[in-house]
Amino acid sequence: MQDIDLGFAEHCESEWLTNAHFPSKLGGKPAWLHLGDLPTTEALKCKKCNNQKSFLCQIYAPFDDDYNFHRMVYVFVCRTESCYTANENSNITVLRSQLPLHNEFYPDVPPPEEGEAAPEILPIKTKLCLACGCMGPLKCGRCKKANYCGAQHQRLHWKIHKLSCTADSSSAVKLPCQPIEEILFPEWEIDMNSDEDDNSAKTAKTDIDEEQEMKKLEQLTVSGKAGEFQNLPESELEKYTKGSEEIDDKHFRKFRKECDKDPLQIIRYKRNGQVLWIADTENTIKEQSCNIPKCELCGGEREFEFQIMPQMLNYLKDANVDWGVIAVYTCSKSCPLPNDKGYVEEFCIKQDIVNNQ
Repeated sequence: MQDIDLGFAEHCESEWLTNAHFPSKLGGKPAWLHLGDLPTTEALKCKKCNNQKSFLCQIYAPFDDDYNFHRMVYVFVCRTESCYTANENSNITVLRSQLPLHNEFYPDVPPPEEGEAAPEILPIKTKLCLACGCMGPLKCGRCKKANYCGAQHQRLHWKIHKLSCTADSSSAVKLPCQPIEEILFPEWEIDMNSDEDDNSAKTAKTDIDEEQEMKKLEQLTVSGKAGEFQNLPESELEKYTKGSEEIDDKHFRKFRKECDKDPLQIIRYKRNGQVLWIADTENTIKEQSCNIPKCELCGGEREFEFQIMPQMLNYLKDANVDWGVIAVYTCSKSCPLPNDKGYVEEFCIKQDIVNNQ
């Protein structure tokens, strides 16, 4: 197996996961890189249900050239269960953003790694949604101070905002930020390490048991529901651990072998590498892989950059969200963005485990 970087979920104080520190992270609000042109609310709406997608994760992955000194790839997903169709990606959005070393948003010196965290850097011209951290063009009609991406998030956030919302700014009460679980996933740092690193320290830090992790993974191969983890009795789990003719054993055995090495991996990163598919690549992936669209900016080929593993689902606490693997493809040159464009959409393939019966 090729040398790759593996990503693991780690507990981290939220002040160290802001854009000032260029984090790779899971959940919470997105740490926006380019602050002059944020994705519009329309760009982040699900094409099926029209709900706003939730921020899933971002990976800090700079290229070795002048215009990619800072580079971030973002993934957003819909949280409506009915929008998840097997091997279909329309409810997922992947975005790329990048900046040179000398830019208008961040200092040239690197952020601190210890002591006090650097404060979050907010966009000057754009207000952010108080609930999700994305572009917030709508204002609270009462206080005119809180911004939202749309009515859905404003309604969900009202139970918190109503405690501080007032038309009289002198009597406004500032409350600590309280995330809404229907909008934000739990927040974790993604710690990227070589697959040759000793991961024993990471394993000790997490409260997810590896043995239970693999039992859940075995269960999903039959059920086709990677995110649906149930507390089944041992006798019920046992029949899943003996293998099943309903899945392609060859591909899943390879997948299982690599997962056994580091059961808590949630990201596999290898630019221009090979995807670790979870099921038969001939039937469910070949057609999609042959139709990966070229970069909309430069017309160049897209290449595989990283994949999101089903183990990530354990950290989301949302049974509506489901996948086998998500393979992210980006412009092979990570071409420069126009001056008026802060983000460009990239491409992904979502592969699921499908019950053949």
